[in-house]
Amino acid sequence: MLKDHPKVRGLAIGSWLPFHQPKSITVHVEIPSLSVDDASSENFPLAFPELDQQLQPLPPCHDSKESMQVYKQHCKIAEEYHEVKKEIALLEERKKELIARLEQVEKESMDAAQLAKEYAELTEENRTLKLAQTQCVEQLEKLRIQYQKRQGSS
Repeated sequence: MLKDHPKVRGLAIGSWLPFHQPKSITVHVEIPSLSVDDASSENFPLAFPELDQQLQPLPPCHDSKESMQVYKQHCKIAEEYHEVKKEIALLEERKKELIARLEQVEKESMDAAQLAKEYAELTEENRTLKLAQTQCVEQLEKLRIQYQKRQGSS
């Protein structure tokens, strides 16, 4: 069984994908036709070989209509059980896909956050360097003026 991921609940319903529709599951299972005259259990093969033995519909008593009805009802329930198991498997696969997508989006989000942080740091460094350059230019200009004054006074 898959471990529940806290962010998957909101994603699992597909609300973030408005165009997504759940997959429909249709399973065709043939239920043997029964007649009250069937005399042996060999006339009732395993209709659901993928079910556990304890879940298999038991062959009905050949002379009881009620037993035949119970058998048919059990076959219908076994068919529904089989459909639900297939749907659960599909939903678990979808959950895996959603978790993988969520992890990818989180990774991309972290990458974007890292890039934004780097950009802010580089912008600040650029501003600091421009300020330093301006100060150096001003200092150089002052030194030129001083040098020119010395040259003029000598």
